[in-house]
Amino acid sequence: MSQSMVNDVMKDALTTILLTAGPVLVVALCVGLIVSILQATTQVQEQTLTFVPKIVAVFFTIMITGPYMLGKLTDFTTRMFGNISNMIR
Repeated sequence: MSQSMVNDVMKDALTTILLTAGPVLVVALCVGLIVSILQATTQVQEQTLTFVPKIVAVFFTIMITGPYMLGKLTDFTTRMFGNISNMIR
């Protein structure tokens, strides 16, 4: 297994990770920021107020982007299984 092949596999893996986890993380970040701004402006410091909207937003994001994420992970797994014969050499 050459160094260029390792680099290609690592690049493909990192790209797949970013494409599958990215939408969920961005939504959680945006919702957390909005809730924090609302808490700061209203001076309501309830701890559960930060978690519930994030959980709901992440849940709906996973429901919406779930098929896309599953497709990306399936494609990556198929490519890795296809490259096993090249990696052994």
